[in-house]
Amino acid sequence: MAKTKANPQVEDYVHEIPIWQEVTEKLRTILLDIDDEITEEFKWHKPCYSVNHKNIVLIQGFKAYCALLFFKGSLLKDPEKVLLDVGENSRVGKQLRFTSKEEVEELRKVIQAYVLEAIQVEKSGLQVEKKETASTVNMPEEFAVKLKEDPRLKTAFESLTPGRRKAYLFYFAGAKQSKTREARIEKFIPQILAGKGLRD
Repeated sequence: MAKTKANPQVEDYVHEIPIWQEVTEKLRTILLDIDDEITEEFKWHKPCYSVNHKNIVLIQGFKAYCALLFFKGSLLKDPEKVLLDVGENSRVGKQLRFTSKEEVEELRKVIQAYVLEAIQVEKSGLQVEKKETASTVNMPEEFAVKLKEDPRLKTAFESLTPGRRKAYLFYFAGAKQSKTREARIEKFIPQILAGKGLRD
């Protein structure tokens, strides 16, 4: 099977990242060797791997670890019990986390098997049942007032992906006191205006 063609933007990204360079390179090598149907892309400033324009996995670098995000990870069987939730409110994506290139090498066969399964899940058209969406999450009154007062903020918030909007609403509403909700909202207004999610 032919090797997937490397993306120059991803090459540049890997050479410039300050942390997890070796782990990212190791993950990338494994992914590029799995299946020639995989396309290496650069999305959301991260290496992303897709099949037929459908996202399969994304390499993410965080302070504490480097992760391989499976976009539809909740639909994978996960016989090795290695997939972790992305966040407390996430129902679809799952992560494999690494802190060394040796860990990546140890899980090479697992990574290959899981990615091949993820490709089959995508090809089969399987979807995760959607329950709660950003539009059904209760909006805190304090945030509704802010959106009404600031048209720029309203436009920026509505331009975010449903998952990012939902994460903000959960976080804002999670504070018991109005004063705390207001403080949380104020803190993240610049991030919303910049088009970023809660954890970006």
